[in-house]
Amino acid sequence: MADRSTYLLVDGENIDATLGVSVLGRRPQPEERPRWNTLLEYTEAAWGQPVKGLFFLAVAGDLPASFVQALLAMGYRPVPLRGEGKVVDIAIQRTARALLERDADVMLVSHDNDFTPQMEKLAEDEGRRLGIVGFGEFMAGGLRDVPGVEFFDLEYDIAAFTSRLPRVRVIEIDEFDPFEFI
Repeated sequence: MADRSTYLLVDGENIDATLGVSVLGRRPQPEERPRWNTLLEYTEAAWGQPVKGLFFLAVAGDLPASFVQALLAMGYRPVPLRGEGKVVDIAIQRTARALLERDADVMLVSHDNDFTPQMEKLAEDEGRRLGIVGFGEFMAGGLRDVPGVEFFDLEYDIAAFTSRLPRVRVIEIDEFDPFEFI
């Protein structure tokens, strides 16, 4: 019997757009983007099992070879997609449906409500762990309501950034540090 593993489904387009539009208010610089290797390492440590990272990206023109090579070097399997419609969403939805047939856990890296039906279906298997990774304050309400899902903040839990992001979020009083504000 094969060891159980986690499938890490990365909606890179959604994370990049949320970081740029909602957090930074501009296009992120390369040094401001998440350290994707940190996400893989965190996922493996958090759930104590091997991780298969699938990084979905839309490609309009040529393959972004340097980015694809970097993903491969980190241990991801890049999934470059082209076609009509929201190709990344379509591919992640199809992958989530295919994972219904696998004895595996799933961690989705996105804020997108389009994945709620697939995550709800995956949640019907009580033996399956489900996680959502992103910025908590921008997470779609439907994803928040998926039964049994665990949430991981890309900045605060995973520490995927090299510097603090300019975010405004609700702070639990037990986590409040006045030195962050003075």
